[in-house]
Amino acid sequence: MTTESASVAPQTDGFHLIIDALKLNGLDTIYCLPGIPITDLLRQSQAAGLRVIAFRHEQHAGNAAAAAGFLTGKPGICMTVSAPGFLNGLTALANATTNCFPMILISGSSEREVVDLQQGDYEEMDQLAIAKPLCKAAFRVLHAADIGVGIARAIRAAVSGRPGGVYLDLPAKLMAQSIDAQAGRASLIQVVDPAPRQIPAADAVQRALALLKGAKRPLILLGKGAAYAQADEAIRTLVERSGVPYLPMSMAKGLLPDTHALCASAARSYVLAEADVVMLVGARLNWLLSHGKGKTWGAPAGTAGARQFIQVDIAPTEADSNVATAAPVIGDIGSCVSALVAGMGTSWPKPPADWTAAVADRKDKNLSKMAATLALNPSPMSFQSALSAVRDIVKANPEAVLVNEGANALDFTRSIVDMYLPRKRLDVGTWGIMGIGMGFSVAAAVVTGKPVIAVCGDSAFGFSGMEVETVCRYGLPVCVVVMNNNGVYRGTDVNGSGGADPAPTVFVKDAKYEMLMQAFGGVGVKATTPAELSRAMSEAIASGKPTLINAIIDETAGTESGRITSLNPSAAKKK
Repeated sequence: MTTESASVAPQTDGFHLIIDALKLNGLDTIYCLPGIPITDLLRQSQAAGLRVIAFRHEQHAGNAAAAAGFLTGKPGICMTVSAPGFLNGLTALANATTNCFPMILISGSSEREVVDLQQGDYEEMDQLAIAKPLCKAAFRVLHAADIGVGIARAIRAAVSGRPGGVYLDLPAKLMAQSIDAQAGRASLIQVVDPAPRQIPAADAVQRALALLKGAKRPLILLGKGAAYAQADEAIRTLVERSGVPYLPMSMAKGLLPDTHALCASAARSYVLAEADVVMLVGARLNWLLSHGKGKTWGAPAGTAGARQFIQVDIAPTEADSNVATAAPVIGDIGSCVSALVAGMGTSWPKPPADWTAAVADRKDKNLSKMAATLALNPSPMSFQSALSAVRDIVKANPEAVLVNEGANALDFTRSIVDMYLPRKRLDVGTWGIMGIGMGFSVAAAVVTGKPVIAVCGDSAFGFSGMEVETVCRYGLPVCVVVMNNNGVYRGTDVNGSGGADPAPTVFVKDAKYEMLMQAFGGVGVKATTPAELSRAMSEAIASGKPTLINAIIDETAGTESGRITSLNPSAAKKK
């Protein structure tokens, strides 16, 4: 009698199922920091053809994933180790959720039975419970057969409706779980239509158009949601066919060129105060727009002359969030704007000439004032004179992505540097968080393959400056311009006690930031004049080499807290 050995069916494991699920859904890049228990997962991912970008700190890996999500419309993937690594990535996850960027934070974790009994496992923490309040959704996968479902649900949650951050908890034991390979393949899900179109109601569209048509002083306000939607042609048609002046929020700059005749950025204060009907497209009436209230908006809500709002948004809960919404148009931005354009027809009446002429006149006066300021060449440089050089470089290289953070460095750059193409400006966004600079820069370079110009205040750069090593390690075409005025806001504060310690807002004088880039094999340059700054930036873009320019700014320049000084209280009683 002959006994034949039963053949053993091919097996797969959690490592490979995670990788296969990501690849199946077109998620080809992981931003991460290696360590227990994900180190081998990252090695295997790279070997399988995924691009793995390893950072020096999890927060910056998370910021990179968030920026990638904004630029691509697909969730950016960040992987971290457990507990402290997870917590470091959590700030980026919360920021992504607040900014409406699709991102998935995947973290290794301790086993449930140990966590629940609080037995003191390595880096023990109930990560799922901690993450839930700070993101759109949070899931834990305990069985290899559920990896496909977990990743599919995370993708849908991240990109559907209002995009945001999702947390996916993968305990260490899950990685090594083995299951039948065929069953594993069958368990994976290719997500179909993860962010389906949401068509606005016809009566809502007509209501909005009737209100816009009857306006004497209409304004279109474009938010970063409009940029994220990638409905660029429809938005341009809406603006140009209507003839309505438009105001882009900072990350919507470039949807139409900032030099467009209808762009009202140079008359921002005037149009916000004077407009009687405002169409918000992918913009929220939050703190960045004074909640739709106060002196920013002229006549108080509910009084004669108060403006009315048209709200174009994917989230119905956004209507009436601060003030009454006269005409909500709810659906995805592309479908809403297309419906509005179709409803306008080809003979839409232009706004009253006295309104558009008044806006143009105010723009011309303000631009003339700015031109005079930019023409000055003080020594040391002012923010304005330095940014005049940046402005010219961006104009000559419109495909470059501009990353911007700081207080004064953010405010002045936003108002001085024109953008010409969509999604070419990345900044701190809704949360106003510092430290996004290098993470966003890495993602922009990886996703677009285009040059990146990162304009950062010296304080903002300090949050993520070590990531210049990451920029150098991957040879990314990133040019960092550090606006160095020796401190937070300014470099002139003094210790009120008369003691030897510097004031809390003052940095080391004349710090050589350029040497940090040189230390890792990149190009470091000190610039003391606009001409030197322009030359260094041009060389950086032409070479594609990682470059840091230490732009020396007058330490007396800068306003405390920038344009949001009112949010920074000071003591009424002075000693």
